[in-house]
Amino acid sequence: MALPLTHDDPQQLGPFRLIARLGGGGMGTVYLGRSPRGRTVALKTMHERIASEATFRTRFQLEIDAARVMGARYGAEVVDADPFAAVPWLATEYVLGPPLNDTVALCGPLPERSVRALGAALCAALGQLHSSDVVHRDLKPSNILITAFGPKVIDFGIARAIGDDRLTSVGVTAGTPAFMSPEQAMGGEHTAAGDVFALAGVLIFAATGHGPFGSGQPADLLYRVRFAEPDLGGVPAGLLPVLTRCLSKDAAHRPGMAELADRLNHEESEFTDHLPEAALAEIGRRATEVWQIQPTRLPAPPGAAEDASPRPGMSRRKLLALAGGSVLGATAAGVGTWARLTRRGEQGDTAGPRPSSTGRPSNVPSQAVWWAEVNSADETFTPTPVGDLILVMDDNGLRGLDAKTGEERWIRKWVSWQLVSDGERAYAFTPEVSSTEGLSIHSIDLKNGSPQRLIGRFRDFYGSRTEQAQPLAAAHGVIYLAARIRKGGKSSADNVKGWHVLAADLRSGKELWRQPFTGSYSPKPPNSGLVANAAGTRLALTWPMVDVPTEEQDAIGAWDTRTGRMRWSWKLPRKGLDYDSSLGPGQLVADDERVYFGTGQLYAFRLSDGDIAWEFGEGRDKGSIKGSTRPYGRPAVKDGVVYVTEGSRGLVAVEANSGKPLWEASLGGMPNIDVTPLIGKKYAYVAVGGKAKISAVDLRTHKVAWTLPVPGNFDGTFVAHDRAGTLVWMSGDFVCAIPFE
Repeated sequence: MALPLTHDDPQQLGPFRLIARLGGGGMGTVYLGRSPRGRTVALKTMHERIASEATFRTRFQLEIDAARVMGARYGAEVVDADPFAAVPWLATEYVLGPPLNDTVALCGPLPERSVRALGAALCAALGQLHSSDVVHRDLKPSNILITAFGPKVIDFGIARAIGDDRLTSVGVTAGTPAFMSPEQAMGGEHTAAGDVFALAGVLIFAATGHGPFGSGQPADLLYRVRFAEPDLGGVPAGLLPVLTRCLSKDAAHRPGMAELADRLNHEESEFTDHLPEAALAEIGRRATEVWQIQPTRLPAPPGAAEDASPRPGMSRRKLLALAGGSVLGATAAGVGTWARLTRRGEQGDTAGPRPSSTGRPSNVPSQAVWWAEVNSADETFTPTPVGDLILVMDDNGLRGLDAKTGEERWIRKWVSWQLVSDGERAYAFTPEVSSTEGLSIHSIDLKNGSPQRLIGRFRDFYGSRTEQAQPLAAAHGVIYLAARIRKGGKSSADNVKGWHVLAADLRSGKELWRQPFTGSYSPKPPNSGLVANAAGTRLALTWPMVDVPTEEQDAIGAWDTRTGRMRWSWKLPRKGLDYDSSLGPGQLVADDERVYFGTGQLYAFRLSDGDIAWEFGEGRDKGSIKGSTRPYGRPAVKDGVVYVTEGSRGLVAVEANSGKPLWEASLGGMPNIDVTPLIGKKYAYVAVGGKAKISAVDLRTHKVAWTLPVPGNFDGTFVAHDRAGTLVWMSGDFVCAIPFE
């Protein structure tokens, strides 16, 4: 139920305008708020009088961490948060559904099929929390919201990592007595088994309208929880055995969440199919009502102070020193980087990057929608979009991050992570125990990061040394790789003999063809040297040459993807001291007709025969650049248009078919020619000023819409995850993301 704002409630928290009060308690107040584009959120704040105490601040940070662990499927999605503000706040989605206690009050005790569906969904929710070694500790009907898509668990104010008692004094209980476990009632350790006990109490309430230990004074309830038998009157006979076991005073005798879910024997169907009509009507009413709420504010009472501005909160430095960041982040095995990761806003909530009030590391811009900390990032590994993830590499191995939120899904230590992706799956070469085992290609399970053998073994290729093979590209169900055959030649890494281009079917694992390299190919370390792009019926490839002048140091060629026959190869055109136009993984740009390369001019080579289709740039004003500097950067192509940076002038767009100039945009700074522009639906994103800024050029007006300074620059390049709508880069030991539009 929405209540008017009081005279001393703030007008706004972060980017959210306050609309009404939703409730409150001893810790703080919950408000209804709206974002600049109209998204409705629930804003939880901490009372100003306790905000200066490190213990309460830390507990608030823990609540944010635990809510992120629960995620949007089983909890209220965390939209934004600032635990360091003078008045700390947390913004989550406004869940369209009543709490369970209101549902039971409206509909009466729920039928058995509804209770089973509710219980199975809550088992999945709590199981997800427990998999990260976090327990809720305050599960009760008012903390479970009933929505059309299933229940959502909220209010993690006293959640914590299993085994962590730093915020719980000995002998002090925390939670709601009517739904506590016996061990919690005695001030002891509340493990996952304690959440099982509380869940059983919630299901009994749903089925009967009363809790297992009645009501009354807290002391009486705590006594009954510890020593009395539960009241199971009205519980359906089919649920009695399993719920009785869940309420065992001995935690060791209770089932785990997985077993409980199995015993509930819930039939698979839509959650709404199991809800009473009255509950569905209430969900619909709330969904409509929330848009009818208008901001109202009660007048100040006579004699009230005029200045209701908040007093300064605790400094970030002091708070972090006292609280040590986040207890969950430090101790929960599955939480990892949550204490150092904050999602900012929601996709599409602003036209461009939005300011933020949350304290963040120095090389993370305030407009970042999320960031994640890594351990000594590998600058040679470009962040790779795969499925719903961004893959990044650091000293601990390969990390899979949720591309929308930055949430760490998994981390895997592996000897070598040379990988390619077709956008939906990632494929990696890993050395085997012995070279006699040959070469294998693995796919990466995007759910947990584990490698799964996909292709191989190719026993006549080296498989034990990372410099002996390199995946090139994956497209249309085929993977292409370069590998050194063990027949003939010496085993030294500098031997140029025995190198082949190999194609294999990703479904059957069958080798499709192999062709030897010819000419002056020189093997390079992993992820440098060979760069490929499978486009149309050609595998376009660049590779370093040996024993040639430096101005002609690379070659470009094309193989027929059906037969493996090399169709053509040329030395790349160079001008002057053009040392830096060698490409990195993913930077060979092609469409089905042409491959594009920027150096002294912008070139388009026909994939069919390798002839130059057109050249762009001869005689054009390149701006204020040195004569030895190459004027054209690494191009991008999308929807029949090629985009390339030109000298100091800015971004140029030309027709892909003809090379005819379409438009150009001044960037207000020197573009970085070594970073490929990214082209979205609304903007073209260009690196400016070395790697210090990202400028967004409006594709309609051809003017810079906004420029984002990147503190500390970004490493390597940036990539776009189209499905998630994020642009991602590495900056020092942080992965950062802004909206990609």
